[in-house]
Amino acid sequence: MEPVPLYAYLEKARERLFGWVLPLSLEQYTRSFPFGLGSIRATLLHMASAEFAYAHRIVGEPVPPPQERPFTEDRLPDPASLWKAWRDQAEKTRRVLADIQDWSRSIEYKTQTEGGKVVTVRTTAGGIAAQLVCHEVHHRAQVMAMLKHMGIKAENLDYSFLMFEREVEG
Repeated sequence: MEPVPLYAYLEKARERLFGWVLPLSLEQYTRSFPFGLGSIRATLLHMASAEFAYAHRIVGEPVPPPQERPFTEDRLPDPASLWKAWRDQAEKTRRVLADIQDWSRSIEYKTQTEGGKVVTVRTTAGGIAAQLVCHEVHHRAQVMAMLKHMGIKAENLDYSFLMFEREVEG
């Protein structure tokens, strides 16, 4: 499967997810949960920030430290501001993915653990694209669980539901 159509799926699913998130009050958006990254806001900001980083890494650009990335609570405190910023990022990510010619191209980068140790990561452009997709799906499921705990019926973001053509008979 090509990463570009998979990213189109992420965008469709993300749009539906934000349909449930945008009407939340700030209290609901920041409500604490004992799983995921602790709140819908923290989880969504993490997802967007990770996409920002993957889009940089896949083209060999240095990734700013988390506090210098555009996806922070102080810069994007509410769901509407995050939604706008992430749509802007999505345009960049879509262009980056569309420009990749060799998905098997080797990529190496350095990152740091929370303890400050430097880690060298070796992968491919396709590996980063796969991580981008799987990472979002993983955390999106956590957000959906948080929404369900608030009584919001967050369902049907399966690939086949959003991307397969369907024809109802009868």
